[in-house]
Amino acid sequence: MTVSQISVFANSRPGHLGRVLALFEEAGVSVRGFSASDTGEYGILRFVVDKPDVALAALKDAGCACTETPVLCLKLEDTPGELSRVVGVLGRCGINVVYCYSMISTYIVLATTDIEQARALLAEEPVEMICQADIARYVAARDGKEA
Repeated sequence: MTVSQISVFANSRPGHLGRVLALFEEAGVSVRGFSASDTGEYGILRFVVDKPDVALAALKDAGCACTETPVLCLKLEDTPGELSRVVGVLGRCGINVVYCYSMISTYIVLATTDIEQARALLAEEPVEMICQADIARYVAARDGKEA
């Protein structure tokens, strides 16, 4: 069970994040989590959204360099040590967490070196994995609509 993450590759310049977010807004896409990082001259914007196909189409139509990647999204208990426990499961099995970021509440997105093995390992743990349909459903429920 994975969710789609959209990565946008950009020059690290003022206003680029805002332009990407404006594209999402115009397309009716809700951002549920994001990360922005740079290497000085260039940056990577990562997004988890409710409608990845719509977001990707809007980005490509605007000429943005972007990709879609499956990532794990976990709903963790809001208790001390929970994140440590989860990444420990992966580390003990030799799976590197390449990057991670939080979403709304305690939803955590993980990109790993072996997503399928990580998914299988975490399926045996007391965490709830979130799928793409769940993200759309949460947004629809918030807006009082059906997903």
